[in-house]
Amino acid sequence: MADQSPKKHEFQAEVKQVLDIVIHSLYTDKQVFIRELVSNASDALEKLRYLQLTEKDIYDESLPLEINIRTDDKENTVTIEDHGVGMTEEELVENLGTIAHSGSKAFLRAVEESGGVSENLIGQFGVGFYSVFMAAESVEVCTHNWEKDGKSLLWKSDGGGGYEIEAARGERRGTKIIVRLKEDAKEFSDAERVKEVLTQYSSFVQFPIMLNGEQINKIQPIWMRSRGEISDEEYNEFYKFQADAFDDPLFRLHFSSEAPLEINALVFVPGENPERWGFGKTDPGVSLYCKKILIDSKPEGLLPDWLRFLKGVVDSPDLPLNISRETMQDSALAKKIGQVITGRFIKMLEDESKKDPGKYEEFYKQFAIYVKEGVASDFKNGAQLAKLLRFESSATEKGALTTLDDYVSRMKEGQDEVYYLYSPGRDMIEAGPHLEAFRARGLEVLYLYEPVDEFVMTSLGKFEGKTLVSADNADIELGAGAARPGEDALAEADAKDLCEWIKETLGDSVNEVGVSGRLVDSPAIALNADKFMTPSMRRMMKAVKKDADIKYSVNLEINPGHKLIKNLPALKGKDPETARLVVEQIFDNALIAAGYLEDPRSMVDRLYRILERVAEK
Repeated sequence: MADQSPKKHEFQAEVKQVLDIVIHSLYTDKQVFIRELVSNASDALEKLRYLQLTEKDIYDESLPLEINIRTDDKENTVTIEDHGVGMTEEELVENLGTIAHSGSKAFLRAVEESGGVSENLIGQFGVGFYSVFMAAESVEVCTHNWEKDGKSLLWKSDGGGGYEIEAARGERRGTKIIVRLKEDAKEFSDAERVKEVLTQYSSFVQFPIMLNGEQINKIQPIWMRSRGEISDEEYNEFYKFQADAFDDPLFRLHFSSEAPLEINALVFVPGENPERWGFGKTDPGVSLYCKKILIDSKPEGLLPDWLRFLKGVVDSPDLPLNISRETMQDSALAKKIGQVITGRFIKMLEDESKKDPGKYEEFYKQFAIYVKEGVASDFKNGAQLAKLLRFESSATEKGALTTLDDYVSRMKEGQDEVYYLYSPGRDMIEAGPHLEAFRARGLEVLYLYEPVDEFVMTSLGKFEGKTLVSADNADIELGAGAARPGEDALAEADAKDLCEWIKETLGDSVNEVGVSGRLVDSPAIALNADKFMTPSMRRMMKAVKKDADIKYSVNLEINPGHKLIKNLPALKGKDPETARLVVEQIFDNALIAAGYLEDPRSMVDRLYRILERVAEK
């Protein structure tokens, strides 16, 4: 009679090291063992499904291809069973007692280099099964391989120095893993706790996952299906499940690629932007999967930060299962995946903006801030993203938006600059002096209403070879075309003398004072002598460093044909003090129109003094 006693085996030396690390360093992430065992079960079922195509004599042919999980809070156990290919005795030794030399060495080296181990290193090096000992007092693996003349076997270990293998009776095809839980892992004998883990990590496993007879993974991984097979209703339902949302998405992007990487992606633009309502910065919303197994629900570094509003799924079998968060930042594979998705998404928005401009403008109202953030921060894609920007302009009706491409198409022959002006509203821009010279010459000016817009334009610098320039810049050369001063304007010499006196009166508060070639109706204009220190830029810098003394460098230009300016020389000779007050007021008025004056208190006090003098007369 053959010896039926258990065969005792010692773990391979590297396995002992790995077990020690896993058991003692991953105690805070015990739940990962469920994901790893389910992933292994799914692999076993997939192998069996392939064998069914090539083999005829398969043991227990009628068994369903599903994963069964049972919890028992009285016995303090959780059991995970599949009807996959099962294992022979040699495979038990090879798969559960040994780690491929290269894999074990790489794992130990990664732990040593990182100074510790995270749950994400497990699957990367093929040591997923050993994660069970984080939670297990002991483990029994009952198995019968797929061949009809195979044997039923039992593998047992407490995670110590070795394991036992013995013959078993009546096992069905596949593998059943009985985990006897430690006292501090008793939570995993509770069905609701296990359901929570399965829902988080294994919702899209392709085989049914039955927990105590109830199927858990009812939502199908529709990103793996052809677009033509999926209805709008199915897409919307999947979006609501994946994003935990109640609204319908504005846009969706569903694509597959095989080169340079195999990628299946389905991402959505939500119907609402929560950041608009003051809920703080949104976390990344595109989950990363490998073969329908969740790697990371919030993978930082997969997509550029400006795409954090996207929701959905990216699945790539080319990624190692559980690429770590730390590795994600430096992973060439992850960066390539991110580049592919980012490029496809920008192209999709371009196409949608042409196909349905109204719907794109609806998107832009909600999510423009992200597009602008991308223009300013995504150096690889910034120029392409600039085509998605929208602004009102002096050539559009109120409320109508135009693009940079459209602006360039309307530029005058020989025009090399794209002009823009920032102000909180259209009426303020059109009532101010800065637009006068451009109107007189028939030059279009883009209207920027958000403080970030100036920063975006400065960061972009150029568009289609044209330089982006703020219309309040002192260095702009507009050439001929403005209305000439009337015959009764100040003579050139008198205007020059007046400019010198104004500069002397205003002192260091003004950089230069000169005669304007821009003005038509306004008496004076304040121009920015430092194109990098715009009003919005100064406010941003002050917000970062509140005690910083950041001053503007301003040039003042006067209109020698304006009645107020023409009367100044006479007032200066007759009443120097009133003339000084008037000049200071003209300067502050120009600063207000340019958006430069931040503290109006001194101006208000001066106005009262001017009114007192007028009232005395």
